[in-house]
Order: sequence, then C-alpha cells, then structure tokens
Amino acid sequence: MSRIGKKPVAVPAGVDVKIDGQKVTVKGKAGELEWSFHPLMAVAFDDKAREVNVSRPNDSSQAKALQGLTRAIVNNMVKGVVEPFEKRLEIVGVGFNALLDKGFLQLQVGFANAVRLPVPKNVTVTVPDQTHIVMKSCDRQAVGQFAAEVRQVRPPEPYKGKGVRYQGEFVRRKAGKATGAGGK
Repeated sequence: MSRIGKKPVAVPAGVDVKIDGQKVTVKGKAGELEWSFHPLMAVAFDDKAREVNVSRPNDSSQAKALQGLTRAIVNNMVKGVVEPFEKRLEIVGVGFNALLDKGFLQLQVGFANAVRLPVPKNVTVTVPDQTHIVMKSCDRQAVGQFAAEVRQVRPPEPYKGKGVRYQGEFVRRKAGKATGAGGK
C-alpha cells in the first residue's frame, strides 16, 4: 500500500484549494496552479482540517502508484504557491557565459554561435552574473524541466569540468592521457 498516498496534504492559511471534477486548482501568494488528476483517483479537500486527502478505489498496483503520485503532485502544488521552487545553475569554462535577452536565455558555451533558449512563461529567470543562472517558479515540474534543458546544452565534461552544471553538483574528474615512452 502507498504510505505516501495515505498521508493528508496540509494546506497552510492563505492558500485556496478548489476541486472541480478531475481538476485541482491551488492559489496562493506566489501564483496559481491547475492540474487534472487521473479519473481513477478521488481527491477531497477538508475545509475544517485544512487538508487534502487522496483515496483510491481498489488495491491494484496501478491504483497504489497513482495514489502516491497524485498526493505528491498536489503537495508540490501547495508548497509551490507558498514558496516558489528554485534551481541554480553555474557555468564553468573560459569564455563561457549567459545573458538574458528579451525572453530568451542566451548561452555562449564554446560553440560557434550562441545558443538561444526561450524562457517558459511560468518560469522567472535571472542572471546575477555571467556564470550563474537562477530559475524560480511555483510549478516544480516547469522549473526542473527548463533547468534540465539548459544543462543539456553543454553538460559538464569529466576531463576539464567545463559546461553547465547545477550549483553544488559534483563532477567526477578523470585523468587525462598518460604520457609514456612506450610507443614509437
């Protein structure tokens, strides 16, 4: 049975939750999120206890998995409208930099041309300096997806460590070519 799915989601004061059929809407100071859950699940909001409960109709493995997934997504929605989720990226490499330009994130990461990525409308991107990127959004999936897309442009390589990485990410370094006098 799903231990995560059985836990109720606590809704803090100042957060408004509405359930309309298969749609959950969560509104708070940081924004508003809307999500359609699977028809197999039953989601209920208890206004007195200020909590959201997710229940399943049977004990099939699909229903158990969906219960935990639904509860986790609703929990992330509630957390996101209270305090936005944040991802920080850093760019390592000589001449590598980032620039925010009219709704596009422009990366100069060793290619002949700069790479321009459109910033999603529900993600706020700031570039405090040329080698750091900060992304914020109340939607955890959107901020994580955009951070992964930016990192994918030039993932960190293991020899010199150059590329785009999450702040604090450990990149395992490899030794380069060993010079030997063996081959003539």
